[in-house]
Amino acid sequence: MGLIKAAKGAIGSTLKDQWKEAIRSEDMNNDILMVKKTTPTGVITNKSTIIVAPGQCAVIFDNGKVIDATAEEGIYEFDSSSSPSFFAGDFGKTFKEMWQRFTYNGATAKEQAVFFFNTKEILDNKFGTAAPIPFQDWSHPIPNQMTNTVTPMRVQIKCYGKYTFKISNPAIFMQELAGTANIYTKDKVVEQIRAEVIAVFQNLVNELGSEKHKVPVLEMPSQTDEIRAMMDEMIFDEPVKRRGLSIVAFAVESVTLDDESERKIDQYELSSNAHMQQGRLVDAYAEAVQSAAENKSGSMNGFMGIGMMNMATNGMVGGAANNPWNMQNIQNSTMDLSKQEKTEAQINNEVANNTSNENKAETVIATTTTEPLTAGEWKCSCGTKNNGKFCSNCGKPKTNKKQCPNCKADNEENDKFCSKCGTKLD
Repeated sequence: MGLIKAAKGAIGSTLKDQWKEAIRSEDMNNDILMVKKTTPTGVITNKSTIIVAPGQCAVIFDNGKVIDATAEEGIYEFDSSSSPSFFAGDFGKTFKEMWQRFTYNGATAKEQAVFFFNTKEILDNKFGTAAPIPFQDWSHPIPNQMTNTVTPMRVQIKCYGKYTFKISNPAIFMQELAGTANIYTKDKVVEQIRAEVIAVFQNLVNELGSEKHKVPVLEMPSQTDEIRAMMDEMIFDEPVKRRGLSIVAFAVESVTLDDESERKIDQYELSSNAHMQQGRLVDAYAEAVQSAAENKSGSMNGFMGIGMMNMATNGMVGGAANNPWNMQNIQNSTMDLSKQEKTEAQINNEVANNTSNENKAETVIATTTTEPLTAGEWKCSCGTKNNGKFCSNCGKPKTNKKQCPNCKADNEENDKFCSKCGTKLD
């Protein structure tokens, strides 16, 4: 028993209208992977017609065994007296192996049938990392002065994107997944594929952040070619291939940092800019000191100017202790000079006022951080209680969870895509 091709390219011609009882499958869209078709009697009679559309392959089953198959589009006539034809197509070798040794779990079918497989690329499959993945970001190196080396900043990222796949071995796909179902759709397997893809992708992310590749964290979406090459080298879709499928394309569309990683990078950038500014201020410090020393009557103003520059630098680098002109030295110098011009009573009064202000500030901080929250209040990461949409101390917005419109999973406010299914969030 086998297939005899009726006419090359006849599927798009008027010849197909000559066979009224032809076996065909015209409804194989992006969601359908396999469809079973047969005749009303369950028997494919001699001279029956089988129509194979572009992007399909047809496998004929008889008593649980493959008796013929083709992946070449066209109109075929089933001849029960001929031997299997095994027409040219993408799965020629696979079809021959199916005919020689494939039986569906040793079962005996009660009817003959044609199984049509969708061999087109299955598009628009989304993925997203449910939990943040550790990543070594070499674009923000941390210097080690003891060893004179640098280490990458450790950050946490979430990745979102899309992938495509296709049936690469109909026999294995049928034996491992589809069986002899009347219809098999991609939603039955896509979640399993996504889980296996993400598991291997996490290892690939670690490789991208290694010292060999040093891919900057926010430039990952632009490394499509390099990512794909690494996937092929790592046999990225091996778990999927064991089910007769293969990954065709894989694209990272978005990379986001968690809140803690964003703060680390912001502080890194601020510190780097501050050190650059500090280098420019070195000359200004020297000129201010020289000017103050040469002008006796204006020495107080000169040192006050140095103090103001020191305060600006301290704000950028994170503290006066890192500055060659720290605030304590400036304050001591200012106090010594001011004692020459102010009475002892005036000095004591200023010290008392400063102490009172410090005590008030400590009281406000203690109240802010220890009192319980009332209805409608929320607490910012800086420790301040607020009632509005923004923190009254640091200006950060109030955070809220985002719910995915597709799978209803909760996501962080800054997430652009759902961490479970990859759906874009408003």
